[in-house]
Amino acid sequence: MIGALMDAGANLFRLNMSHARHDWVREVVANIRTAAAIRDCVPAILMDLQGPAIRTGDLPAPVDLVKGERFDFTTNPEKEGARVARVNYPSFLDDIEEGATILIDNGLIRMKVLHKTTDVAECEVEIGGNLGSRRHINLPGTKVNLPALTEKDKADVAVGLELDIDYFALSFVREAADVEQLKLLIQSEEHPPRVVAKVEDQHAVKQIKRIIRAADAIMVARGDLGVECPYEELPIIQRRIVRQCLKVGKPVVVATHMLESMINEPHPTRAEVTDVANAVFEQADAIMLSGETSVGQFPVMCVEVMDRIARRMEQERGARFHKEADLNDEREKLAKSAVGMADDLNADAMVVFTVSGRMVRESSWMRPKHSQILALCASARVAGEMALFRGVRPVIIEGFCPDFPVLDALATLKDRGYLEVGDTVVVSSSTQAVEKISNSVQIHKVA
Repeated sequence: MIGALMDAGANLFRLNMSHARHDWVREVVANIRTAAAIRDCVPAILMDLQGPAIRTGDLPAPVDLVKGERFDFTTNPEKEGARVARVNYPSFLDDIEEGATILIDNGLIRMKVLHKTTDVAECEVEIGGNLGSRRHINLPGTKVNLPALTEKDKADVAVGLELDIDYFALSFVREAADVEQLKLLIQSEEHPPRVVAKVEDQHAVKQIKRIIRAADAIMVARGDLGVECPYEELPIIQRRIVRQCLKVGKPVVVATHMLESMINEPHPTRAEVTDVANAVFEQADAIMLSGETSVGQFPVMCVEVMDRIARRMEQERGARFHKEADLNDEREKLAKSAVGMADDLNADAMVVFTVSGRMVRESSWMRPKHSQILALCASARVAGEMALFRGVRPVIIEGFCPDFPVLDALATLKDRGYLEVGDTVVVSSSTQAVEKISNSVQIHKVA
């Protein structure tokens, strides 16, 4: 199935640590890499840390909640019962105020806090539903004092480092310091994984520019974000975040509920098609499936649908937010020039030589209109990181170095099926100029 998802167009695999055991993670990572080796591709692997999630405890049995009824929450295990659910966050009662809203299961159930005692929040059900054990709680508008990284997260990070995964996604980021805390934890690694900041509440939206600067990439996680913020604001927030990321050159992922109906149905709704198309039009780097491919009945079809929509929308002009970028660095300007050349020539591909992935990220940032970016490198770690970037296909070449002969590289790409005879290619590479290495942009026809 993992191989079939790759064949359908998957470039990156997300492991949701809210539901994953460490033995399962080791098995799945091995399966991903085996399937990738067979297909001569390099998908990225992202470990999505659970973060400081607030959840209900175990109930003796699911409870049917009816509008107008009383239901209570407690932090004291001795108080829990059939109509009192325990909360796993010890400071829950310190953070909430009387009159606050409590949302459960992404807002399917809504309650209002009527009164607080030292260890119980007495609530009234405003929107009822079936409440089970360990349900996720949102507190819109309430700033909680949870740590950025839990002990579980730190244990999961250790496994991710052991397996050389490419990205950690940090859940419920509230400020740039949260991202910096995770980076500090992994900085001793020779090639630490990159950090994706998940924007999931109002506090993150208010701090978004600082968070973008601190993170290596951003995920617009619309599940919790759509609960924490007024839903009519969600499309505006999404577009502003994508725009800000493209202004400064940070990769951005749009995630959650993109093809939600396809968990159980073989075809998307027309609204879902438009939603996916809008994210591609906004020129996000990646679009993400979650329940559709983890518990859904049609995982391969979901990827095929998303791939089909994306390829069609990529033929349109797009939002072109990257045109607002302020380029001060010479390498960024070189990348812009190379992309402009590829656009003018309607080139079949751009070939970018890279050691660290930086030039590839900058080329992707400039959003080529037609050309796929083939990113040549020697390192699996660098290749995995680049798999997230829009329009990039990483290619590992044995013995690759910055001054690798261009014609040899093109011949290798042709032999491996990435290029065809007659293709027009724009090459960004490094060449020996007297006593130093200089960057160059060249045009080639594949012989």
